[in-house]
Amino acid sequence: MVSRNKRIVAAFAAVAAMGMGLAGCGSDTAGDTKTTDDGGVVNITYMHRLPDSEGMTLVNDIVAKWNKQHPDIQVKATKFDGKASDMIKKLETDVKSGEAPDLAQVGYAELPEVFTKGLLQDVTQYAEQYKNDFASGPYSLVQVGGKAYGLPQDTGPLVYFYNKAEFEKLGITEIPQTADEFIAAAKTAAAAGKYIMSYQPDEAGNMISGLAGASGGWYKVKGDSWVVNTETDGSKATADFYQQLLDAKAATTNPRWDPSFDASIKDGSLIGTVAAAWEAPLFMTSSGGTGSGEWQVAQLGDWFGNAGKTGPDGGSAVAVLKNSKHPKEAMEFLDWFNTQVPDLVSQGLVPAATTEDAETPSEWSTFFGGQDIMKEFKTANNNMGDYTYMPGFSAVAAKMNETAAKATDGSGKVADIFSDAQTTSVDTLKNFGLSVSE
Repeated sequence: MVSRNKRIVAAFAAVAAMGMGLAGCGSDTAGDTKTTDDGGVVNITYMHRLPDSEGMTLVNDIVAKWNKQHPDIQVKATKFDGKASDMIKKLETDVKSGEAPDLAQVGYAELPEVFTKGLLQDVTQYAEQYKNDFASGPYSLVQVGGKAYGLPQDTGPLVYFYNKAEFEKLGITEIPQTADEFIAAAKTAAAAGKYIMSYQPDEAGNMISGLAGASGGWYKVKGDSWVVNTETDGSKATADFYQQLLDAKAATTNPRWDPSFDASIKDGSLIGTVAAAWEAPLFMTSSGGTGSGEWQVAQLGDWFGNAGKTGPDGGSAVAVLKNSKHPKEAMEFLDWFNTQVPDLVSQGLVPAATTEDAETPSEWSTFFGGQDIMKEFKTANNNMGDYTYMPGFSAVAAKMNETAAKATDGSGKVADIFSDAQTTSVDTLKNFGLSVSE
């Protein structure tokens, strides 16, 4: 979807500018996996979309460490320069021709669609060996119908960014924990020309779906049919929360990927917002340095009927493709690669791995007042609810964004986002030829 592509490009650009990312190499075409004539070496190919910018720990360099330590399993990484949707089209073509890589980066929201297209291989028997190396929430996102098709790499749990110094000036000494407390504080802030929450219409399909889904997922597979319910109690609580803020003019309404959003941070009017963990370096760039050393990260309060849980917004898995002849070896490498925590952090990712604690980069720590924000992100990872996506979710997200924009000018309501999501979800699944239990 357009907004998702824009935010990924923007996030990678911000990470690259700070010299905090990871890279890859090679051409856009990965060869077949095969064993050498003497049966000694297994060759694995891995296609990714990681940024590969100056100052980052290169994917090639990470892979080189593996290759040196594992002479019998050699890996070649290839970088795909393009949109996620274009990479999926390439993978579809390559699987049909037998030229697909063994492993490929796939966004959590796209994984069910890639599965439905028949591009993935069930690797549950191997994934079960490694599942304890990763947070349970991200691990659930590599599953469809209880079967695993890869391992999680990075994650985007939703958290709360806020300017602590500005909060204290307003007399808000603690983050409000209930929806009523938050809305009251937001009204107080708005009266002083400050906003402690943003409503981002171009992020409805990502952020708002994650918030609504924190208390319970929208999509399940029962038997041979998909069960859809986007109008859950969590969705209703989320709609009520944002509608009250909009009605009181106590939230900003700038689209996240519009320059006006950055301007609201730079001019000091926006002093609090829900954000994905991966936004940390991007948010620093958006701020232009405003409030550096004053910002903090906190867990979400129970504002969305979420009872201490959070939801996903972005992140990727690495999946094993259908044609791989060596899924066992591919998964062995993948577990190793996705647990190279310092290297993954160096590219600006928030790793899904739990094998070691990620250290907060010094630039991030400086901006966020010396706080160990990676520790907060780890807590959020562990508090992520079990949320799964459906095939074709990009169409649902696009419709949610369209509907969300109408709530900003009063021509629609926030609740309409979720009713439209229901209709679009059912229609999209049927268009894929899938059974829907209604």
